[in-house]
Amino acid sequence: MFRQTLAGASPRVLALALASSLLIPLSAMAEEATPEAGAETGVAEVLVIGQGDRPITVQPRGLSVSLGQTEFEAINAINVEDLMKYAPNFFVRKRFAGDDNAVVALRGANTVQSARTLVLVDGFVVSNFLGNRFDFPPKWNVVGPSEVRQFDIVYGPYSARYGGNSMGGVISVTTREPEGQEVYASAQTMVMPFREYGFNQTFEGYSFEGGAAYKQAEGPWSVRGGFRHFDNIGQSMTYNLLTPTTGTGTAVTGAYDDKRLATPVFGGASPVHVMQDQFRLRVGYEAENGWKVEGMYFAWLTNQDLTDTRSFLKDSAGNPVYQGKVTFGGKTWNATGLTQSETDRTEYLGGLKLSGDLAGWKTSANLSRYWIARQDARTSRDYLTGAANGAGTQTLAGTPGWWTGDASLEQEFGAHHLAFGVNANLYETEQTTYNTTRWHNAATPTFSAATYGKTSLWGVFGEDVIDLGNGFRLTAGLRYDRWRAFDGGIAKLVGIARTDSSYPVREDDSLSPKLSLQGRLPGDVDLQVSLGSAVRFPTVGELFQGRIDDITRQIDPQSFDPNLRPEKSQDASLILRRSFGPVRTTTSLFYQNIEDAIFSFNGLNQFGTVISSYKNVDEVRQYGFEVILEASDVLVDGLDIDANASWMNAETVKNAAAPAAEGVMFPRIPAWRSNGNIRYRISDDWKASVGWRYGSRPNSDLFGLSRGDAYGFQSEYLTIDSRLSWDITDRAQIGLGIDNLFNTQAYVAHPLPQRTFVLDVKSRW
Repeated sequence: MFRQTLAGASPRVLALALASSLLIPLSAMAEEATPEAGAETGVAEVLVIGQGDRPITVQPRGLSVSLGQTEFEAINAINVEDLMKYAPNFFVRKRFAGDDNAVVALRGANTVQSARTLVLVDGFVVSNFLGNRFDFPPKWNVVGPSEVRQFDIVYGPYSARYGGNSMGGVISVTTREPEGQEVYASAQTMVMPFREYGFNQTFEGYSFEGGAAYKQAEGPWSVRGGFRHFDNIGQSMTYNLLTPTTGTGTAVTGAYDDKRLATPVFGGASPVHVMQDQFRLRVGYEAENGWKVEGMYFAWLTNQDLTDTRSFLKDSAGNPVYQGKVTFGGKTWNATGLTQSETDRTEYLGGLKLSGDLAGWKTSANLSRYWIARQDARTSRDYLTGAANGAGTQTLAGTPGWWTGDASLEQEFGAHHLAFGVNANLYETEQTTYNTTRWHNAATPTFSAATYGKTSLWGVFGEDVIDLGNGFRLTAGLRYDRWRAFDGGIAKLVGIARTDSSYPVREDDSLSPKLSLQGRLPGDVDLQVSLGSAVRFPTVGELFQGRIDDITRQIDPQSFDPNLRPEKSQDASLILRRSFGPVRTTTSLFYQNIEDAIFSFNGLNQFGTVISSYKNVDEVRQYGFEVILEASDVLVDGLDIDANASWMNAETVKNAAAPAAEGVMFPRIPAWRSNGNIRYRISDDWKASVGWRYGSRPNSDLFGLSRGDAYGFQSEYLTIDSRLSWDITDRAQIGLGIDNLFNTQAYVAHPLPQRTFVLDVKSRW
């Protein structure tokens, strides 16, 4: 009821209220703000929302957000990606606590376009560009919530330093540096009562995180090590619907005839039991001449257990019915799709960084390797085989992962600040599926299918920041990238023999210019205008995902596109910012036109088989605005406000392959978003906060035919969060929070979390 009353007009009310706050004569509240400290060129570094006194770790071209300890203390951070959930025009597709498919949606990069955001941790790439889908999210768990110093987010591809995967934006996570001697620990528990269809259950979880840091007072060495254990059960991600059939079946009760859905709901996949263990080590050495070497090592072990599958059906004797023909509501149906599964995964990251002064040039370089040493997924064929440990499948990964490296040189010459650099990466994957006689034991595996392939990219860039005087700075950049896809293929068991079919080698290149002007206008209005282009080349998963046809024994040409073209965007951004004492307002206008946008289509091939394949959409365009309000000690001492609202129009302009999509809003992108956080320092020891996240209902498909507010659709959401914390001592804190305070139901096809209670204890000494 609460959610329904805020539908329709609510986003406009939020946006208008926020916009009105920008027009209030706030100068009457306090003196004008003091100009910010100058950058190396002598021009003020502006337009970094929430930056405070922390230097931003990415180039702030376009809307830039920097979040630190002040913001983090007001958030119930169960996982590290929670720390940025109130950023402007921002959404993380987090379905449950511990979800390892948490894809970022920045502006018009939706929740199944994971390859449009570049994510770094301490400068190392953790973006999973093995694919471009919901199940290729960044590797957030490289760092735990207690280890984060700041989150920096830049919207759009306006710096030449970053490749085409920055088309949506760049996110940089910076961990705490060792300072002297420190030991830290935290414990957390989360409780979520969940009610929907046949579920009436309270799901619980907990985590422990701890570590130590040491830096020599008079020596060059520093070290920081940490661990985290996480254990949680999240709600079922999938509900199963009855499918119409003919004949007769077992008479049953217990199905839920939800009029919002096509057919009744009869069961649900198992609640997700996820256990994770994470280990991190960071070692640094700083020489007397200023050169610094840093190494990072990370290990992540995951187990996901989905063996508690549910059916809501009961026969006349009250016994559960899990599959087969059934009669319900006077009709005959098939109850199918319930399975059991379990996945084990072990992942590693190793990285090395080098920085210092080389003949007057500021020099930095890094090299990292991320690899999945073990990925073993086992699934039953149906519920009965699952319960009896019968036939199923086993999917093994052949050490997928990536190498990334980059190096840069920077130097000032008068009014010029020059930067040159090179980036390179190699992404590779191999996955093989076997049929097994006992799914849980993976007994007697026999080959079924395999996919494999590699992509590589290297790029060079040059950038010049020119001090124009009078408080203005012009940044011009140019980037060249060379891309290659190779060693790709697919294999399938045809008859009794493995049949392989190879993909052709692909090569391509691109040139991407960038331009940005920023400075201060009369009236102390900060201005930034940015232009840029970006080219995102296809990932391994987008290219090497076809199927072999049983008849031709070759790759089905309808299941993939060997000539898939790269996405090419043209972007523009205008930002105006004004400070009025403790209040700062920002208005951001943006535009992006993408040619050959890559999107996954579902359909039937010539043999009547349902397939999902990536195709190019000729032209997709988005434009819109964000309005942002930041206020410190406003109205009363201790009251801080961060509030934002955004509007977007994202639509398919041209799609020759499917003209019916033209003029339709692009899928999974809401027209309205609003996020924010209100913090109040009750006393030196007590702090309270309220946060919110809102998104209007988007389309669920390319043609705008699938719109709904139930399971299977992309729905509207409005989530109110709260937190109260107490500093027991200057080294210990206890916090109690509630996420989704009013228990609103929302969906990203899967059900999102309902009301969740979070209790945590943190200490540093």
